[in-house]
Amino acid sequence: MRGSVHPHVGRSNRRVAPNRGRVLSMRHAVLGAGGVGGLIGAYLAECGFSVTVILRREAVQTFPERLQLESPIGNFRVPVDRAATVPGVDVLWVAVKATQLDSALQLVGTPSDVPTIVPLLNGVDHIALLQSRYGPDRVVAATLAVEAERVAPGHVVQRSPFVRLRISSTGCERLEEPVRRLQELGVTCQFVDDDRTLMWSKLVFLAPLALATTARSQTKGELHSDRHAWQEVQDCVWEACRVAQAEGATVDAEQVISSLDSLPEGMQTSMQRDVAAGRTPELDAIGGAVLRGAIRHGIAVPVTRSLVTRVERRLTGPR
Repeated sequence: MRGSVHPHVGRSNRRVAPNRGRVLSMRHAVLGAGGVGGLIGAYLAECGFSVTVILRREAVQTFPERLQLESPIGNFRVPVDRAATVPGVDVLWVAVKATQLDSALQLVGTPSDVPTIVPLLNGVDHIALLQSRYGPDRVVAATLAVEAERVAPGHVVQRSPFVRLRISSTGCERLEEPVRRLQELGVTCQFVDDDRTLMWSKLVFLAPLALATTARSQTKGELHSDRHAWQEVQDCVWEACRVAQAEGATVDAEQVISSLDSLPEGMQTSMQRDVAAGRTPELDAIGGAVLRGAIRHGIAVPVTRSLVTRVERRLTGPR
C-alpha cells in the first residue's frame, strides 16, 4: 500500500464508533495529555483501541480514568490507562509541545518494545532529532491539523470543525488499521509519500497564521478584515513557501492562502493562547524553523522576521 492515499472523510454525524464495546488488538500510548494528545487519545479509544496516557509520575494517580472530548463528531468519555513510563505498545504518539519535548522524552527512555513512534509536534526539526535517537525506521513523520484545547485534566474541546491527520507513507502498513478506524469515525486521514512536503506543508500554513495572530493578538477573522494585516499574512506565506521549496518540498502559496481564507473567522492559534496565558510558546519550532531554513538557502524573509520579533517583544513586555 506504499504511496496510496486514503480518501478524505469530512464531518460525520456518527456519535458512536463502529467498534465501540470491542477492544481492538493494537495497543497505543500517547505522550502528552494536552489538547492534541488528549484529542488523539480520545479518538483512538473511541475507535476501540487500548490507549495508555503517559504522564509525569506525580500526575498518574490524579489524572482522570476517562478522557472526555467535545467535538463536532460527537461528545464522549472513554476509558484509558495511565502510566509514568511507556509500556509495551504497538504505537507511541508523541503529542507534547516542542518546548516540552526534551523533558518528555525522559519518560520514554529507550522503547525497544515500541516499533512505531508517530510525532504530532509543530515544526520540522523534531523529526531528525527523534530519528537520530530512536532510529529512522521506527519514527514515522506525521502532522495533525486541528484547533483543540485542554480545558481541564483529561478534558479536551475541539474548536475547529475539522481534524486532518497526514502520515508518511513509510508507516502505511503499520498504521493502516488505526487510520481506517479514524476515518470511519469521521477524521480526515491521508498517507503522503514525500516527508519534506508532508512536514513543510503544515509549517507554511501554520507559521504565518500563528505568528500574525500572536503578534497582533487577533483572531483569524480580525486579521482577515484588516487589509494590511491580511496582506502581511499572505506575504509571510510566500516567504515560507520559498523556504520550503528550497528545502525540497512541493508547496503552493496560492493554495495555502486559499486554505487560510476558508478557516473559521473566530479561530485562534495555540501560540496565541500560550502567549496570552504567560506560557512559553513554540516560537522557535514554528517561526525559528522558517528563519533557519531561510539562512541555509540565503532567502530574504523580512515579514517573517518582523513577526517573530514582534512576538518576542510580547514575551518580554507587559502582558
